[in-house]
Amino acid sequence: MLSAAAAFGATYRAMNQQTRTDIRHSTCPHDCPSACALDVEVLDQKTIGRVRGSKRQTYTAGVVCAKVARYAERIHHPERLTHPMRRVGPKGSGEFARISWDEALDEIAERFLLAERDFGAQSVWPYYYAGTMGLVMRDGLNRLTHVKKYSRFYSTICANVARVGFAIGTGKIAGVDPREMALSDLVVIWGTNPVNTQVNVMTHAARARKERGAKIAAVDVYDNETMKQADIKIILRPGTDGAFACGMMHVLFRDGYADRGYMAKYTDSPDELEAHLKTRTPEWASQISGVPVAEIEAFAKLVGETKRTFFRLGYGFTRSRNGATQMHAASCIPAVTGAWQYEGGGAFFNNAALWHFDESIIEGHDAIDHSTRFLDQSQIGRILTGDREALCGGPPVKAMLIQNTNPMTVAPEQELVRQGFAREDLFVAVHEQFMTETAKIADIVLPATMFMEHDDLYYGGGHQHISVGPKLIDPPGECRSNHEVLQSLARRLRAVHPGFEMTPRELIDATLKKSGHGDIAALEADVWRDLQPDFRTSHYLDGFAHKDGKFHFKADWAHPPFGRVMGNPERMPSLPDHWAVTEEIDQQHPFRLATSPARSFLNTSFNETPSSQAREGAPSVMIHPLDAASLGIADGEVVMLGNERGRTSLTARLFDGVRRGVLIAESIHPNAAHIGGRGINSLTAADTVAPIGGAAFHDNKVWLRKAAG
Repeated sequence: MLSAAAAFGATYRAMNQQTRTDIRHSTCPHDCPSACALDVEVLDQKTIGRVRGSKRQTYTAGVVCAKVARYAERIHHPERLTHPMRRVGPKGSGEFARISWDEALDEIAERFLLAERDFGAQSVWPYYYAGTMGLVMRDGLNRLTHVKKYSRFYSTICANVARVGFAIGTGKIAGVDPREMALSDLVVIWGTNPVNTQVNVMTHAARARKERGAKIAAVDVYDNETMKQADIKIILRPGTDGAFACGMMHVLFRDGYADRGYMAKYTDSPDELEAHLKTRTPEWASQISGVPVAEIEAFAKLVGETKRTFFRLGYGFTRSRNGATQMHAASCIPAVTGAWQYEGGGAFFNNAALWHFDESIIEGHDAIDHSTRFLDQSQIGRILTGDREALCGGPPVKAMLIQNTNPMTVAPEQELVRQGFAREDLFVAVHEQFMTETAKIADIVLPATMFMEHDDLYYGGGHQHISVGPKLIDPPGECRSNHEVLQSLARRLRAVHPGFEMTPRELIDATLKKSGHGDIAALEADVWRDLQPDFRTSHYLDGFAHKDGKFHFKADWAHPPFGRVMGNPERMPSLPDHWAVTEEIDQQHPFRLATSPARSFLNTSFNETPSSQAREGAPSVMIHPLDAASLGIADGEVVMLGNERGRTSLTARLFDGVRRGVLIAESIHPNAAHIGGRGINSLTAADTVAPIGGAAFHDNKVWLRKAAG
């Protein structure tokens, strides 16, 4: 019997032999900074073939990750949801009956109105995230929230911590043209594993090595796939990047590599920083980070001697309780060396400050009532189980519509999340592409389109392009887009706003015009529009984005440039340092656990595709061989990890590419793939991360033991 992947391959080959291939352009919508430019084979009105990275867009440069190259396997998957369903069995049983769209929408509207009548509008909480990064389909749910005065949604689960850590120094989230990695003499890839998560970073770094003889350095918490391609490997203990950065800067000042002329002109307090770093020696940094003194000294010397050093900083910083201070410390290094002055030098994290998108029509900004509460996305478990602080003192959540996310697997504190969704008095409608674990526990399930089946507007966080992603094929069955669902619900809920009367293309056109980007026709003619500023602007040669024009070594965490102040920022160190607020090991929990991203999954997208499942295999945890030996654990044995939040079972994988006492579980596998059905996020916390909120997924203390039986 053929596997699902083999069966699709045979079907595809047969179609391709009979069909004239039409190459159309699109943009990958998934939660990845690369936002790859795509060339898509359209075989007929309902079928695509191969997907390739487009060579027409200079950042993608013809390269796309393997999981998106196989997108036909996902979009034509036989298990896609294709019609609305109502739960007919117990919650979580997976027992559903087919119903019509009108029945489904009528029931959702009725339950929302009932919750509003009995508990107030804020008892309804629309919940979404980045299953698509398209502005119309991702952010349109906010329009319904604002018009109806439902509880607002504060996004904290991904990038807040790293974003503010970068911007606190530069003044905004923008950096050197990422294509300049190819013009560098040393590319430092820090806090990201782009072979797994942003493959295009490696395209440009590898070009620098090939054409210039550049070195590639990787700084991370384990010997991952990126490190295997690097010339220099720096393996840290989780949560110690700030100590390592300070040890490096100590050497830069001590040995004359600090560019004092540059700092005098472009930075706020170089003398104070130098005095502060006197005691942050390589020996001090080594004791905290686990990196040998000789490696700290050698790497600092290399960075100091290499003017064209490009720091490609990633989202790993955002997964730790001290992540903002760590990102800030790392971003200070090119300001100390003056690397920003040189082509191929400086730093890059994200280009969010380039887009200037006015989403007021998409999100219904004119309807915002600022007295309505914000609920923290990451604390969904606490919210649904009635935590008064998490509920901001307001009413319980009684009804939800969930789009673009799978909180039953991806949210922290999974035991609380499970308890919350199991409430019989909670009504949940889920608009999804597959029967995810969140859809399975819903009362109403609605079938959703994928990105090639609707129009949307995209930007690239990891580069500088914007684009329209046009509808290429018709969706299967009765699938409807997010926008269509919102339009239909708005009519039933008496939610009035011009955005509900517009098509996706009209919303894109209006948004582009309000944002100063022309109209939709002009952007479609450009296909992918490059918004990269000139060299002087990108390198901050006319001053950084703070009012004083300086890069800030001295961070004002109490007044971040964006976001809602949370988590006691007054306790954060002003100057770069190791901030010891991570969840540290103790006698009962002697290991640190990081849940780093797997190569063939993207959060829980692609969990359902046979090729991704085959590559990732069963959930496993990497353990240093000496740690395993001390516990009598052999490679391939079933082990259990646990802490006060929960426990999970996985197979042991002996691996010497981590520091002693550190565990790595590449994720996110479905909960059901774990022995016992408890996934890795049973162990992660939803504690608020300063200064603007966040979730510390890589910052967990755990115990480890053989699984009984």
